[in-house]
Amino acid sequence: MQYGICGGLDISKAAAIAGFDFVERTVGDLLKPREDRAAFDAALAETRAAGLPCPVVNCFIPGDMKITGEAVDTPALERFAATAFERAAEAAVDVIVFGSGGARRNPDGFDPAAAHQQLVRFGQMLGALAGEGGVTVAVEPLNRKECNVLTTVGQCAALVREVDHPAVRLLVDAYHLLQDGDSLQDVTDNADLLVHVHVATVPNRLAPGTEESDLRSFFDALARAGYDGRVSIEGKIPDPDADLPKALAHMRAMEERARRSPDSS
Repeated sequence: MQYGICGGLDISKAAAIAGFDFVERTVGDLLKPREDRAAFDAALAETRAAGLPCPVVNCFIPGDMKITGEAVDTPALERFAATAFERAAEAAVDVIVFGSGGARRNPDGFDPAAAHQQLVRFGQMLGALAGEGGVTVAVEPLNRKECNVLTTVGQCAALVREVDHPAVRLLVDAYHLLQDGDSLQDVTDNADLLVHVHVATVPNRLAPGTEESDLRSFFDALARAGYDGRVSIEGKIPDPDADLPKALAHMRAMEERARRSPDSS
């Protein structure tokens, strides 16, 4: 696997020293779809100088741009996404994570079935735009405290299959999954869709190895799925110089143990 860290330029430098493979920045920080070309050029130059590649970005759609409900501005969403994908291709970003809980949350009182159809149409629009630039969208399950739709691996996988576009795939996140007691079996059952992974401990959302947390079962599920792609820490890093080397060693050890015995749990 290739291991990365979610964060900005400061954490990127520490991660490079610790031996990580990549950094995962946000769409707003790197691609700047709401800003002019000069702002993007400056952000791209800073990222390239920071010591690690940035092949993945997250926090796709801002919370004030609604995907479900009565206040959806489809042309604005399409313009925003098109700019993000164009700049992603230029920046050598090949995966954009679609979590965006505030944007996709179903408003109170709005018909869930209608919201689902809006999410399907949005996914189809993303697929068409992303595919043109060779970028993949990774749909992220969020825990029930953070969103009220697409809160399980199974639900997100079903949406991806309904969207039915090769540029729209699946992410799994250890923190969200373990927080809600979601199904590890759904991780392995949807291995064909899996393109990216996030990891952090429960309950405090820290880097692996810095607090007691059962991440071994999660890595076992990844091994059973045959997953060998990117894994990003998405959590709090109070002491990067100490926490990052420990986390990287811990994840590599869990990966190796799981690959030796992928049927263990």
